[in-house]
Amino acid sequence: MRSTPSRRATATGALIAAAAMIAVSVQTGAATAADTPFGVAPKAQQGTSANPGKLPADLTPAERTALIKAADADKDATAKSLGLTAQEKLVVRDVVQDRDGTTHTRYERTYAGLPVLGGDLIVEETKAGARQSVTKAVRAELKNVDTTAKVAPAVAEKQAVGLAQADGSEKTAASRAPRKVVWLAEGTPVLAYETVVGGLQHDGTPNELHVVTDAKTGAKLYEWQAVETGTGNTQYSGQVTLGTAPSYTLTDTGRGNHKTYNLNGGSSGTGTLFTNSTDVWGNGSPSNKETAGADAHYGAALTWDYYKNVHGRTGIRGDGVGAYSRVHYGNAYVNAFWQDSCFCMTYGDGAGNAKPLTSIDVAAHEMTHGLTSVTAKLVYSGESGGLNEATSDIFAAAVEFYANNPQDQGDYLVGEKIDIRGNGTPLRYMDKPSKDGSSKDAWYSGIGSIDVHYSSGPANHWFYLLSEGSGAKTINGVNYDSPTSDGLPVTGIGRDKAALIWFKALTTKFGSNTNYAAARTGTVDVAKALYGATSPEVTAVENAWAAINVGARPGGGNPGGKVFENTADVSIPDNGAAVTSTVNVTGVTGNAPSNLSVGVDIVHTYKGDLVVDLIAPDGSVYNLHNRAGGSADNIVQTFTVNASSEVANGAWKLRVQDRASYDTGYINGFKLTFP
Repeated sequence: MRSTPSRRATATGALIAAAAMIAVSVQTGAATAADTPFGVAPKAQQGTSANPGKLPADLTPAERTALIKAADADKDATAKSLGLTAQEKLVVRDVVQDRDGTTHTRYERTYAGLPVLGGDLIVEETKAGARQSVTKAVRAELKNVDTTAKVAPAVAEKQAVGLAQADGSEKTAASRAPRKVVWLAEGTPVLAYETVVGGLQHDGTPNELHVVTDAKTGAKLYEWQAVETGTGNTQYSGQVTLGTAPSYTLTDTGRGNHKTYNLNGGSSGTGTLFTNSTDVWGNGSPSNKETAGADAHYGAALTWDYYKNVHGRTGIRGDGVGAYSRVHYGNAYVNAFWQDSCFCMTYGDGAGNAKPLTSIDVAAHEMTHGLTSVTAKLVYSGESGGLNEATSDIFAAAVEFYANNPQDQGDYLVGEKIDIRGNGTPLRYMDKPSKDGSSKDAWYSGIGSIDVHYSSGPANHWFYLLSEGSGAKTINGVNYDSPTSDGLPVTGIGRDKAALIWFKALTTKFGSNTNYAAARTGTVDVAKALYGATSPEVTAVENAWAAINVGARPGGGNPGGKVFENTADVSIPDNGAAVTSTVNVTGVTGNAPSNLSVGVDIVHTYKGDLVVDLIAPDGSVYNLHNRAGGSADNIVQTFTVNASSEVANGAWKLRVQDRASYDTGYINGFKLTFP
């Protein structure tokens, strides 16, 4: 039996950015969580109204707690009904509910008492308790795991410390000793150690490096950084209302007692809670320590309000408890970050300690990392890491537009006031990510190997296209011109609808290892539930994904041809019988072309196991892939077939067979394009 191939390390360093600082923040009255900033309600959605029953329910913390307790009481029965093995147990992590009573319960799994990394799943049930769907982070079966380690924990610790030291940490021991886990995230259950190393990274960012080591061989299986960094623009927000305590501290009693602290150049602890003799905070100058505190506090309040008033979520965890903010981290630190371990956001003061990264969109970006960590828990590496970063950028834009602050108007630019390159350009562009010189406009098979701040580009682009559409336009004085990878236009459905679709997918469809293909499936499913399967919103979602090279357009919308597609998942049994995915071709005159385009999307952890054939309607076989590629993951490729001897119309099949033991996967999609 061969060993599972090790996952190469993924760059997780912070994307360095400077920012322009601002803001006088004046307390003019006690704000509450229900207040709408500046008295302006969110813009009404355009076009088709969402199915009100499928919108998120506005649960109180007590109601959410009751749902979690009920799910916990039934977890053993749920495990049995899901067909889990006797050694598998479920652990309830979160429950969200739709207004019609549909519940989405998110579980972690254990195996023989060990945590299962990548074993998370979501069970959707109607109000009456009827199961609607089960979404697993990984489809592989969890069984036959030998829980006896062959290497000592010290081997795993040495490996993890070495990797952390390579990124600047001076730690010589793990901050959390290696623990035995089952690693399922790559499709085959493997006994492993998970080790966490602290300290600081090369740029001064705190380090929480997670390293997964094979407990049988000592090989590194995976690594990711748990400190999630983000960048944005600190702008002058003007005089704003802050939530404070009667004793004049930066404690927002109306928003879960969110507190803002002054680290005063430190890099650990909470520092000192901002306290004053009056309710006036800062003077708009970075030389006044309170100014950055006021900006961060204001941004956190706006983000709390956005999630509560728009999506019905009271606090990051939905439990009514506020996170906290720390400003003035380090010396001239040019970044900001979120940490699960402290449940907090931290902001540096930027270049020369004169440009704190405490703007509205930075605060929203960092708080959204917290939201992602308690919902989808997208691993901060590979494609899931890019989607994690994009989620923070998406809701940073949504919050900035929602705030309607006349001195910090909403836009689809990241860091437009920073001028980090010294040429007056933004740090990132959502309408055309590649304009920053590093981010990607569209998905490609190797995108999971680049920095997550750059692999986020396609999802940011998708959100812009779905919100505003392609082509040239001006919004709030900013000129945009968004292209598409297939050369076809996309018509937007409005930012509010796009954000609602992404939020609902994040909280009810995405798991820890969701990739771009799975994100497409999740958002399409959500759009169907909200607006109907044949709605223009669903078409727009599919078109926006096709425009970044994820899936095809519905109805054969490719230039000069017809596309027929099947996106239903088909499990591929390990070393078992062949399975097929079928597309029915209709309305094409005569024979198939000599250059028939066959799009194959197969998720599998060892593509050298697979034989893949195209079966024509008359049974003729065209081999596409015959156990090539060795240990590489997945087959995401377009093949060209001379099918000119075949009648075009009829049932065409993609046949896949796994001819070796150990690795598993599934057909994620199959399409034919007739020119």
